Amino acid sequence: MNPRRKKRLAIVSSILIGLGAVAGLVLYALSQNIDLYYTPTEIVQGKKDTGMKPALGQRIRVGGMVVAGSVKRDANSLKVSFDLVDIGPKITVQYDGLLPDLFREGQGIVTNGVLVGATLLEASEVLAKHDENYMPKEIAESLGKDYKKKVEKKAAGE
Repeated sequence: MNPRRKKRLAIVSSILIGLGAVAGLVLYALSQNIDLYYTPTEIVQGKKDTGMKPALGQRIRVGGMVVAGSVKRDANSLKVSFDLVDIGPKITVQYDGLLPDLFREGQGIVTNGVLVGATLLEASEVLAKHDENYMPKEIAESLGKDYKKKVEKKAAGE
């Protein structure tokens, strides 16, 4: 092999090794955020298939129903806290900002935020859907075909 080919081979192989290393680092960094969506039950008990729970300080997205009678507003600021539930345990969400116009007790919502306690989420965004029958797809699948009855009972505080 002549020196010119050796030089080309060294350059091409170093580029491929560099690209492989970059791809590996990107995939490793994204592996912590690939499964971003959790239900209140999964936050407390862990995912069904892996048993993995979100870590404190992790940014997550949580979907569920607002528990009736749990919304507490601060009279002097925009701070509000409420409980979120699916069929299992409930978590508390704290939010400082304007809630969507369609936000209400018994409503299905999705919220983005940081997990600051085992069952406490500090929300940065609260999303509500316009349809009163809204249910995040993941929650509807986890609850089975009688999910409306189960969640309405749980959200009503029964």
